Amino acid sequence: MEKSRLMESKKCFCDTGLEFKDCCGLYLESNQKVPTALELMRSRYSAYATHNVDYLLETTAVSERKYYSKAEILKWATSNTWQKLEILSHSQNTVEFKAYFLDSDHKPQIHYEFSTFKFENNVWYYLDGKFE
Repeated sequence: MEKSRLMESKKCFCDTGLEFKDCCGLYLESNQKVPTALELMRSRYSAYATHNVDYLLETTAVSERKYYSKAEILKWATSNTWQKLEILSHSQNTVEFKAYFLDSDHKPQIHYEFSTFKFENNVWYYLDGKFE
């Protein structure tokens, strides 16, 4: 069974409780525009979980893309098992979150980030993040 058909019957990776196809799948597979920074954050988490590196690069601000390597993003995405996303706070252009995952040694890890997004030409982009 192809990957997209498997996704159709699964709950979304971003922990909204919605089906993937009705949540982040709208942006990752149907190319709909993400309406808010929060939805962009959720869809980017789902992109890591599904190893969708192209989406991650496309949703990064053009000015910041030079700092990211497709190979490194893919390595990070595939070497971890993504377990859950916890949104701590958000505003119009920021999202504070914790991403829970198992590393390549199957040890539980938490990635904390305070991310900033920008809305440009009617599209939301990831700009940068502060980590702990």
